[in-house]
Amino acid sequence: MIRVTRNIAIDESEIEETFIRASGPGGQNVNKVSSAVQLRFDVRNSPNLPDHVRDRLQKIAGKRVTDEGVLVIDARRYRTQERNRQDALDRLVGWIRKATEVQPRRRPTKPTKAAKKRRLQDKRRRSEIKRARQKPNLED
Repeated sequence: MIRVTRNIAIDESEIEETFIRASGPGGQNVNKVSSAVQLRFDVRNSPNLPDHVRDRLQKIAGKRVTDEGVLVIDARRYRTQERNRQDALDRLVGWIRKATEVQPRRRPTKPTKAAKKRRLQDKRRRSEIKRARQKPNLED
């Protein structure tokens, strides 16, 4: 079990890892070793995620979630398979933790009378500056 928060833990059987060849530094080794990791986690059908976390996770992950609700994480930052594997797991755990945080609701507010007055005064002042830059109208 992978502990995410006090209340949420993910079973390792829910995570599918595939190892693929990564581009980038590594010399001749890059053509022989599959060091990049593609982690797949079925967000939509995971029994360990509460509904509100599941919905927020899909929203946070965005394009990384397929139409079937599978989150795909590509980790190819490091040269070793183990470090890339750990990086992918850390990112998954981080996104789930972020999905558990509930944002405080925004209270709609209105600008004060003084703020409205200041804004209009600034607009008038700016308008006067721009009007002063114009060529004089000789017809008047």
